[in-house]
Amino acid sequence: MKKLPALGALISRIVFLYVAGFGCLPCTIAANGHWVGTWGCGPQLVNAGNTPPVPLAFSTLRQFVPTTIGGQHLRVRFSNAYGTNAVVIQSAHVALASGPLTNLLGAIDTTADKALTFRGGTSVTIPPGEVVFSDPCDFNLPALTNLAVSIYFGNISSTTINGHPGSRSTSYIQSGNTVSMASMPSATQTLHWYIITGVDVLADSSAKAVVALGDSITDGRGPADNVNNRWPDFFAAYLATNPPTSNVGVLNMGIGANDVLVDNTTGGPGAVNRFDRDVVSQSGVRWLIVFEGVNDIGGSASATNLITAYTQFATKAHARGLLAYGATITPFGGNGYYTPAHEATRQAVNAWFRTNTIYDGVIDFDKYVRDPVTLTNFQAAFFAGPYANDWLHMNAAGYQTMATNIDLSLFTR
Repeated sequence: MKKLPALGALISRIVFLYVAGFGCLPCTIAANGHWVGTWGCGPQLVNAGNTPPVPLAFSTLRQFVPTTIGGQHLRVRFSNAYGTNAVVIQSAHVALASGPLTNLLGAIDTTADKALTFRGGTSVTIPPGEVVFSDPCDFNLPALTNLAVSIYFGNISSTTINGHPGSRSTSYIQSGNTVSMASMPSATQTLHWYIITGVDVLADSSAKAVVALGDSITDGRGPADNVNNRWPDFFAAYLATNPPTSNVGVLNMGIGANDVLVDNTTGGPGAVNRFDRDVVSQSGVRWLIVFEGVNDIGGSASATNLITAYTQFATKAHARGLLAYGATITPFGGNGYYTPAHEATRQAVNAWFRTNTIYDGVIDFDKYVRDPVTLTNFQAAFFAGPYANDWLHMNAAGYQTMATNIDLSLFTR
């Protein structure tokens, strides 16, 4: 794959801008409160095959994101990290989806629709390479819900744009300012997120977030779209069933086709280059799950080089007071990545994750999903056809099995 130039330098110059002001209603921040991520995605320069299907300039983009923990105040992060032109947001609103995402046609609950502000104003211009937060906004956000973020743009490039191609959630684009429209049945639809990269809630001091750093398996490729059936979605629901972990937010930093070691035009910046932005810079993060490397193995990377990167991740996490958990790489027998040499690398990486003393624990995804006889394959019941007929990505049952076998006590530490 073609390597992108100077992505590490690009990420290092991203400036996070946030000036606390008044949100869409006056917001009183408790002395012991702090911001915790309830949803996030890993951004990248959107490649030609994933750019908006129609221009975003002077149009409304409505996007739905699966939040995890709830709260009474929120803020939204908007990113122009990879843009070469300024992004002008004329108006931005938040609301709850009016029902399940399947066949929703962009419908929102208009009774809870609220405008976001930026330094007290309704519009903001985001320079190239920068990120902004909205002001704190009073908003009753339930746990485990779908939040709609509607943006009416001024000038914005639709060719060089910051986004997340693997949203698995339909977004809606309609000409003009329709941020408060109840539904958007005539809008152009696309399965991508653009510009938005995070939602935080104001929570008490006991609430924390976990970041899942990964590739397309974490990003949710495999099952049907618009169902929130990624393994981090199932994990968030599982955490919510357990009172000691019900205040843990889950931030899915999986990017399809992403590598650990190198940047590429499809999968964006490698995990070594996006780690600081996508992990340690997240709001309220306490834990890290590293579940990535299969794309590197498929490209014949060595176990030694991967382990060096994994060690770097744990060291950086510990330096910021985070606990780091390593996840074993799931089987890919039957996929084009599979060769005896690549399987040997997977086994070496997994053996290291199970025995090293650098990470604070192991999450053995391989053990949870592998076929008990053909250990190089995951169980046939988890095959994801017709959506991902590749023996690499699993169906919803496989992702749920991964999530519900995680030891929740790891997230009370």
